[in-house]
Parts: sequence; C-alpha cells; structure tokens
Amino acid sequence: MNLTSNAPEAVLPKGVKDFLPLKAAKIEHLKQTIYGVFSRWGFRPIMPPSLEYLEVLERGLGDGLRERTFRFDDRQSGKLLAIPPDITPQVARIVATRMRETPLPHRLCYAERVLRHTEQQAGKDREIFQSGVELIGLASPEADAEMIAMAVECLQAVGAREFTIDIGQVEFFRGVMAGLPLSGPLALEVQQAIARKDSSSLGSLLAGIPLSTQARGEILALPRLFGGNEVLERAAQVVTNDRSRRALENLRQVLEVLRVYGVEEYVTFDLGELRGLDYHTGLTFQGFLSGFGRAVCSGGRYDGLTARYGFPAPATGFTFNLQSLLFALDGELDTAALRATDVLIFQSGKDKAIAQRIAHSLRQKGYSAARDIIPRGLDDTLSYARKMNFRYVMV
Repeated sequence: MNLTSNAPEAVLPKGVKDFLPLKAAKIEHLKQTIYGVFSRWGFRPIMPPSLEYLEVLERGLGDGLRERTFRFDDRQSGKLLAIPPDITPQVARIVATRMRETPLPHRLCYAERVLRHTEQQAGKDREIFQSGVELIGLASPEADAEMIAMAVECLQAVGAREFTIDIGQVEFFRGVMAGLPLSGPLALEVQQAIARKDSSSLGSLLAGIPLSTQARGEILALPRLFGGNEVLERAAQVVTNDRSRRALENLRQVLEVLRVYGVEEYVTFDLGELRGLDYHTGLTFQGFLSGFGRAVCSGGRYDGLTARYGFPAPATGFTFNLQSLLFALDGELDTAALRATDVLIFQSGKDKAIAQRIAHSLRQKGYSAARDIIPRGLDDTLSYARKMNFRYVMV
C-alpha cells in the first residue's frame, strides 16, 4: 500500500478514523467532564475487557447488536471471540458473576471504545467512544429520573446550550398491542409505521383487521403522542388498558422527581418511540442537541439483562456517544480543549544542562515544560511556540 498517496483515508478501514491532537483533546475534555459528573453522583469506574467469548456476550445483546458484532476464531481455545459492540451487557455479566455478593445498588461508570459492523454508508462509524453509567439494583421511578437528570447535567457541563431529553415508555406500547390479532410481518409493519409516525400507512395497515373501536383508536393515537408534559394527559384520555396506564403513572412519577431536580424544561415525551423494544423494559430516553440530527446519548430501563447471567436485578442506565457529541459541539469546544503548554525552553550553545535542569524543576513544581531540542534561532522557536500553543518561551 502506498501510504504517501493523496488519499489518506484509504490507509484506514471504513468506519474508523484518526483523531489528531486537537480533536483528541476535545474528546478527552468531553470524557473527563462527563466523568466528573458521574463521580459527583456517586458512580465508580469499571473497566470491562475488549474481548469476550461470543456465546457469553450474546446472552446480553439485543437482536440489532447481535448482528453487528465483530467475531473471530480464538487460536488458543478454539472458541469464537467477540469484540463488544456495547458495554452494558459486559457490566451486567460482571455484576452477575463477579459482584453478586456485594450489596446493591451498584453505581458503575465507564469510558470505553466499542466496535460495530455498519451498513456501507458514508459517515457511519464502526468504532464508537462510549461514556456511560449503569445503576443496578433499583426499580424505582427515582432511579430512572436520576439517569435523566444526570444526562442533563452532563450536557450542561460540556457547554450544550439548546437540547432536549426525549422520553419514551415501551410498556405503554406493549399495553396497547397486547392481545390484538397482529402477528408476524403485519405486526412488524405496524410497529415500523408507528416508529416513522406515518399515520396514513398505519391506517391502511389496520383497515382490514377486526379491531374494537377502542383498540383501533389507541393504536392510531400512538404516532401523535409526542410533545411536552401535556402528552401524558392526552394519552390518559386515549388508553384504557392497565398496562399502558401503569406506564403513564411511571412517567408521571419520574416527571415529579425531575421537577425537584429542576430539569423539567429539557424534557419532551414520545410514546410512539419504539427504540430497543426487544431490550428495554420500561422508560427509555435520548438526548438531542438543536440542529444536530443524531442522538448524542441514549438509555433506559433494562430489568431483564442481569438475569440472563443468572442474577435477576432491576437496572437502568445511559451512555454518551462521544463522537456525536464532538461533532455537535465542535466549535464550542475549541477554547476548552486547547490546553496550552506552560513553557518552551530555548537555550543556545552546545551545553544544554541549564535548560534541562530548569525544565526538570518546572515539572517538579507542577508546570508543563518542554525543551526546544531542535537547533534553531530564537525567532524560529518563537514561531513554533505560537503555532503549538505554548504560553511562554523561556530564553
């Protein structure tokens, strides 16, 4: 391969990229800022491995991620290994096996890279920087509200100005659909039409199906149940089944806690949001920045996950996609991430011992200091220092 061509992207596989110092500094700033919020909320770091046995990892993956997992043969064991496409199943495994004797709840946080197969489309990342939390052992609405309030605080901490947290509840949808004569491909088409908020297609799909007036009204309402707090009242007027009503009561209780935290203004509701339907067990949410089309964070309740590893426990959590957050806030991060080095030390002549001792002394006192080792004149050193963001040049 010719690495000196004019197409440097050809050096790397599609879906991964190099992050040069400025971008890398921005990602590090985001990670450290978000980690600071996690720490203030009492979450402790955990570091899962970058390889797992496929058969173990797959227990904790939803259908969508199972198909996007990188897998390969292990020459040592003869088993299939996998590179995790998501951290949450790994945390569930660790809690269920390594931490099952320690008292609940567990407040755990992480910042790791994951790999996923993606469609052959421009702009699709295969390598994802995740920074997230898992709260395992609490089933209360307060625990769900804590996740949302933390996500808001993280977005405020990294400098996001206009954003919303979009809340769904998969149990509301399941209550509407339970017992209806819908199965197989038709059920999937109905689900997809609701997710697209395509009321016209949804009506056509339901036209030939024998449904009660009440059941038909509940399904047709789903694409329209999004907006502010008033959505909860509109939904209560539409549904009569107990399962959906319990889901609405859960959302009301979460909202009450969010009011206490003072973050209600950032919240919207979308009861037709069906993300993670095969994985989540209750409240779900996504964070969106104004003018940026992709979610920068996502999470929700997943009470069944640790049970797949032999340790039933309620759980909720969320994760930030740091690349999405970087692209959404790129300009705003310039000042925060551009960390200046304190001192560049210039000394002419052959004997550099004085400059070397001064550099050592400055570092001992907590300053960042570098020697301008390249032989050059002071003017060239000053030019270099300006371009590389040194605060001072010591001569």
